[in-house]
Amino acid sequence: MYELLQKFHSGWAYLALILLVFAVANSALGSSSKKEFTAKDRKIALFGLIATHIQFLVGLILYFISPLGLSGFNMKDAALRLTSMEHPLINLIAIALITVGWSKHKKMDTGSDKFKKIAIFYGIGLVLILSRIPWSTWLA
Repeated sequence: MYELLQKFHSGWAYLALILLVFAVANSALGSSSKKEFTAKDRKIALFGLIATHIQFLVGLILYFISPLGLSGFNMKDAALRLTSMEHPLINLIAIALITVGWSKHKKMDTGSDKFKKIAIFYGIGLVLILSRIPWSTWLA
């Protein structure tokens, strides 16, 4: 079960990142072009939100069944610290920011403001996620 979840977590990450990049790019373009926020734009942002939440839930389950999870609080080993502490914590913050961006965009009146909230919060979340991906193990 652990290996299946690990493969799903790694594979789903591609989809989640693509949807997140697409949502940030769509919102940045929408904000700069002053276009109206449509149902299509809402769905793009929503799919990015859903994909990242699914990724986080699978990662959380994986964290608690992983041999690297709770046992890896050795601060001297950088690779172990990344997978057991930095990756989950920073990604939790990133998911929270993405969720805040989704919530804040719903309270905005103009399309430009909606695009701006999504672009800022999803963009910061994306940067945080990219900063804590364990690239050496993910691309191997």
